[in-house]
Amino acid sequence: MTEKNWPPLLLAYIGDAVYELYVRQKICKLQLLPVRQLHKKVIQYVRAEGQDEALRLIEPFLTPEEARIVRHGRNTKNRVPRNAQMSAYRRATGFETLLGWLYLTNQTRRLEEILALIKVGEEEKK
Repeated sequence: MTEKNWPPLLLAYIGDAVYELYVRQKICKLQLLPVRQLHKKVIQYVRAEGQDEALRLIEPFLTPEEARIVRHGRNTKNRVPRNAQMSAYRRATGFETLLGWLYLTNQTRRLEEILALIKVGEEEKK
């Protein structure tokens, strides 16, 4: 399977893992907390609503191709979990699709630039 053929849900699956690892690392670097508390903080960012908010932060900085990847992922038909709103879940899937695409196409620098736009854990530093 070439990168042109990757289904959006595969990209989103990888992107979800990339984002969760990024958030976990960022939170752990900022605060030394018990695992249960770390988990609660991480969940705020990686659940659909948190990813929807992250997408809102980065959207103005996306290239036309990146925006197309987000739309492609957002429009994918998938079951929406009971605890998520459909619009937030679809936007979160688009966000994950973008991260997965950047990761799998080895666009590491661009992935880091985009993740840096999302202020993970910044409120704890104040």
